[in-house]
Amino acid sequence: MFEKLVIKGGKALQGTVKLRGAKNFVSKAMVASILGDSKSILHNVPRIKDVEIVSKLLILHGCEVTYNSKAGILELDPENILSPRIADVDTLVGASRIPILFCGPLLHKLGEAFIPNLGGCKIGDRPIDFHLESLRQFGAVITKQTNGIKITAPDGLKGTKIHMPYPSVGATEQTLLTACIADGVTEVSNAAIEPEIMDLINVLQKMGSIISVATDRVITIEGVKNLKGFTHTALPDRAEAASWANAALVTKGKINVQGAKQQDMITFLNIFRKIGGEFDINDSGITFYCTGDKLKAIPLETDVHPGFLTDWMQPLVVSLTQAQGLSIIHETVYENRFGFTQALAKMGAKIQLYTECLGTVPCRFKQMNYKHSAAIFGSTKLMGADIKVPDLRAGFSYLIAALAAQGQSTVDGIDIIERGYEFFIDKLQALGADIDLIKN
Repeated sequence: MFEKLVIKGGKALQGTVKLRGAKNFVSKAMVASILGDSKSILHNVPRIKDVEIVSKLLILHGCEVTYNSKAGILELDPENILSPRIADVDTLVGASRIPILFCGPLLHKLGEAFIPNLGGCKIGDRPIDFHLESLRQFGAVITKQTNGIKITAPDGLKGTKIHMPYPSVGATEQTLLTACIADGVTEVSNAAIEPEIMDLINVLQKMGSIISVATDRVITIEGVKNLKGFTHTALPDRAEAASWANAALVTKGKINVQGAKQQDMITFLNIFRKIGGEFDINDSGITFYCTGDKLKAIPLETDVHPGFLTDWMQPLVVSLTQAQGLSIIHETVYENRFGFTQALAKMGAKIQLYTECLGTVPCRFKQMNYKHSAAIFGSTKLMGADIKVPDLRAGFSYLIAALAAQGQSTVDGIDIIERGYEFFIDKLQALGADIDLIKN
């Protein structure tokens, strides 16, 4: 079965949506539960595909998983962790890149781990080299096989010094999960410090870890002998909050995003205001709206935290197609994140891609022939079209464009959006969107 969404654009979205926990944190906290000797309880868990996939992986490894989706409560009992059949793990190949993060915890618990060939959104290479090199420095032995990679630790895992050539979120998570009960002290320099990373550190500290974070991107982990389970409430999803903000802006509507937190979105909020959007903040969330003034073109560069989150970029591009003048975006995190603009061009947007670094942020992709900069000429009238979702954030961006466009659009492949947006069809309908779900 596959699903399409038929959208009739031109209606201002009005109303309230509620955020749950961040996709980019919840799955990592679920993996962390393996490290504990007792049950863990995670609150504010969204009902999304990534949670379903990680739950299946945990069950394959012998973890007992109980999920109350209505309450958003996940219980994880790792008492009977075991090595699954490789064939069973392979059934989930291509669905997620999370299996790489199982390595450290499984090496501690079982002495070995297996990584299938990984999938995920097609927005860049996302090499696992950083992960593997980190594991080697702890003392792991990597063996490549036809259907994946086997990792063992014949002499156990020992604390080490790791300098990351790039502050990779995934590699930082890998190091944290591996170092907590490694023998000795681990120091990680040039580490990622995103809010989702800090919340993972909160979880690990609750479990019994000793972790300190310095202001210069240095994280120090003192290994302990064992960890216990945790009870924790996940931080809200700042990427989803920004998506709804742009939906309010381009449809000339007003959306109250309950659960959105100012402290995690300061960089986004500044940009949102600069282009002509407005917002009101209170203890329950943030209300985003269009003031009615013409939107303004801007230059923008994505970057690691505290810079502009790359997951904020794609929905913002839709807003910038409606801004007056020339906007320039330099993407420095993923080399292939602008592929989604082809569909926007089909809808009438004027976007030109460049291999040059159109910005000042130091960029790994300089002189590498990746089209990682974009010039957006606005404003342009968007027209309905038939489009196919290529990845998660692009998928929701297409919904935003279709909602703002004149006429009817058909968006194919919406199951990808379900990986990170809980009940997004119900939320759109509650906001007044004119949509119709087609199942084949």
